[in-house]
Amino acid sequence: MTFLVLGGTSPARDLAMRLEEAGIPVVYALFGEDRPRLPAPPIELVAGGFGGADGLVTFLRERGVHGIVDASHPFAADVSRDAAVAAGVVGVPLVRLLPPAWEAQRWPIAWRWVADEEAAKRTVERLGGTRPFLSLGRDSLRGFADWDDRYVLARVVQPPTWPVPSGWEVIRSGGRPHTYAEELALLSSRRIDVMVTQDTGGPLDEAKLRVAERLGIFVVMIRRPALPDGLRVVQTVGAAYGWVARRWRPQDF
Repeated sequence: MTFLVLGGTSPARDLAMRLEEAGIPVVYALFGEDRPRLPAPPIELVAGGFGGADGLVTFLRERGVHGIVDASHPFAADVSRDAAVAAGVVGVPLVRLLPPAWEAQRWPIAWRWVADEEAAKRTVERLGGTRPFLSLGRDSLRGFADWDDRYVLARVVQPPTWPVPSGWEVIRSGGRPHTYAEELALLSSRRIDVMVTQDTGGPLDEAKLRVAERLGIFVVMIRRPALPDGLRVVQTVGAAYGWVARRWRPQDF
């Protein structure tokens, strides 16, 4: 009996390690080219995806997967969609682990909510932002590549594989939460006037958003993509662990 954790996030890593420590068999799947901190061996790692929903169906059947926790990035819509389709075909229970969205919480009225990167770019241009901070995934930066007339600070897990404008400063995130002091030093020293980020929720975002409020930096926040219909959602690693533990019945095997 094996459980599959769709990962690439800190909560996914924490969940996989907690399951392994409890003796619950787990496979950790990593998507895309980014390589955040990974769970330590002996946890089995599958990197690069499954080849879409059909490939995931094959994997679930071959490995006898008993449950799936989709703990992928909140904006990994393709991963979540494929997981929902494959789970439905095979009849494997599925739960989505997502931290609470910022949109469901209180936020400063100065935030501007948009649907996607294109809308975020138009919003920054209307606001007249001249020193933007792009806290987005590497692939999302491409939509801003014609900003060669201004300083741009971009923070990513892995650097872009395409040439960025000479006026950009690209820094690595390190795949960890940044402290308030770190974010204050960074954003104030670069004189950032507008921030573009995604509604990922959770501790990875909190410090930079608090600093933005203190410094008067306008925030353009991209909404999360819609979830598949009928998908069960939990918000904490503890809740996801409990969901798996209730389905792990080694005495039946």
